[in-house]
Amino acid sequence: MSVTEAIQRANALLPGEPAPEGREDPRWQAIIEVGKYIETSPDAVWQFARRWASHPQEDLRDAIACCLLEHLLEHHFPLILPRIEQAIVEDRLFADTFCRCRKFGLTETREHSEAFDRLQAQCKERLDK
Repeated sequence: MSVTEAIQRANALLPGEPAPEGREDPRWQAIIEVGKYIETSPDAVWQFARRWASHPQEDLRDAIACCLLEHLLEHHFPLILPRIEQAIVEDRLFADTFCRCRKFGLTETREHSEAFDRLQAQCKERLDK
């Protein structure tokens, strides 16, 4: 499967509804499948993540945060952080999605960790207004 095919499959399922508690959610599985292309196709994955990170459904934003945004930053921090900074300015729901992210890989380095923390603090401040 290619990144384009993975994105098409995921888009066909989204936004959808969360699976009942204790059941595997096909939407999350499709998003995880898109995430397999983070290292090789970060631009395509970013475009997909940017679109769905702004959706009003909280469970979908959770999936995008933990399955895609965290790992885009983990592997492509210098490429992705400016895009996230811009998206946060443009979209309150995206800011909320970013606040759900944790640090992995490159995000854990001292320089990047501090930038991540500053940006999350800005998001939380914006969301509190």
